[in-house]
Amino acid sequence: MIATLAGLLLARAEDDGAALLFEEERWSWRELVAAAAVRAAALRELRPLDGRPWHVGVLMDNTPEYLLLVGAAGLSGATVVGINPTRRGAELATDIRATDCDTIITEAAYLPLLDGIDHGARQVLVLGEAAYDELLTRHAAAPVAASDAALDPATLLLLLFTSGSTGTPKAVVCSTGRFALLCQVTPLQLGRDDVAYNAMPMFHGNALMASWGPCLVHGATFALRRRFSASGFLDDVRRFGATYFNYVGRSLSYVLAQPERPEERDNRLRMGFGTEASARDREEFERRYGCSLVESYGSSEGTCSIRRVPGTPEGALGLPAEATPVEVRGADGTVCPPARFSPDGRMLNADEAIGEIVAVGAAARFEGYYANPEATAEKIRGADYWSGDLAYTDEDGWFWFAGRSADWLRVDSENFAAAPVERILARHPDVAVAAVYAVPDPRTGDRVMATLQVAGDPGAFDVAGFAAFLDAQPDLGTKWAPGLLRVTGDLPVTATRKVDKPALKRLQWSGADPVFERTPDGYRRLTPERDAELRAEFSRHRRTALLSS
Repeated sequence: MIATLAGLLLARAEDDGAALLFEEERWSWRELVAAAAVRAAALRELRPLDGRPWHVGVLMDNTPEYLLLVGAAGLSGATVVGINPTRRGAELATDIRATDCDTIITEAAYLPLLDGIDHGARQVLVLGEAAYDELLTRHAAAPVAASDAALDPATLLLLLFTSGSTGTPKAVVCSTGRFALLCQVTPLQLGRDDVAYNAMPMFHGNALMASWGPCLVHGATFALRRRFSASGFLDDVRRFGATYFNYVGRSLSYVLAQPERPEERDNRLRMGFGTEASARDREEFERRYGCSLVESYGSSEGTCSIRRVPGTPEGALGLPAEATPVEVRGADGTVCPPARFSPDGRMLNADEAIGEIVAVGAAARFEGYYANPEATAEKIRGADYWSGDLAYTDEDGWFWFAGRSADWLRVDSENFAAAPVERILARHPDVAVAAVYAVPDPRTGDRVMATLQVAGDPGAFDVAGFAAFLDAQPDLGTKWAPGLLRVTGDLPVTATRKVDKPALKRLQWSGADPVFERTPDGYRRLTPERDAELRAEFSRHRRTALLSS
């Protein structure tokens, strides 16, 4: 077992096999490792001398440069902070400051995101501009080598953001040793002739650990697209000769929304790996593309894995991997009993059966959240790791996902908290209180729903003006706008006068208050006919259990 990313890269330093395909470019492993060594030398020049952490924020699309900077960090001992370009304004600045980025390397298209925000970085370098080009030129003859720090498995390699219930993102620590281990123990056994196609964002662990890492280990080829494109998926996998691809649930549904084409089965795909695709989408993809899909539940923290195996019921997560025992536990730490169901499928013992997913004995595998000991401590009880996700088991031992224990949302496989969205919605002059929460999506994950308590007559609220207001908010994340909007004069509250979000979540989009759905043309009143269409879509994707009765 190779102990570090540096070791994995050095093992490919004289390999002339295909390593990277990007647009019209082709890189061998030898060329890729050599180019990473050039950037490793450049990062050494940029290393702060005042004791600041050697953290390099990378804000760009999927490009060879992004990958080379990850490799450079692996060879030099620097840390790459993957900056999410869908974040905006103060939230983006907080992400950068909280991870102590000393240098940011970006591309011209994303430079405006940094204008006017207090990100705290000492310097910003831009691809294609003189300062960055000259830096690389100065180190063009750098030898392929790894520093002592790079060869230490404990050296911090990556900081990967996840969102928590408080609205403040947490940066998951990933050492070079853990990264190398995950790349080697993955069940994805790619071969020399495999081509792994990735269009998932590289600031997310899915792209690096479920696609590039296995390629590096096995000498396979990594085919990279700048940004995900549903319409370009088929042409890409055929052009690159892809045999494998990774996904997150929503991306698969976007691909399937494209018109069916007769050449879809004319491809080399043999496997797809991802999360959160509905049973219907998996079946439809296999029918159209002739490619089997492997699903898995896991976390950026790398503590547990639940995988679909032969015989897994439709909709279930599957069973824990043998190396990562998992239990469903109640708040008191006791193991929850299996769920019991009525003949019509209603769960009879939800209060006792649903609990938190706990990775038994996995605390040592969790490397923590960067500079956030409180959040780290919340995940650990003794030797066990508490995920924050809810689940239940059935009488046959299968695990089923049941939501999230904290007040956060997951849309298009991205997590974010409600509080920052609520603060933005509350800026509207007619909004007294805004409550933001998750409701189930018909296919996968969540939809953003908001209930607005307005000062005047709810029936007179200008939803068209509200849509324009949202479009004008510069710090509204690209996935934050409410897809469903309830307007009311009286929000439900608890005994302590806090907004009763559980009641709103149970209500979903039913009830007496007017509810509007966001469309490309703005918000439109949700009619009984549209409600019936939504419920039929849940049925088609076998997710009716998520609907309120």
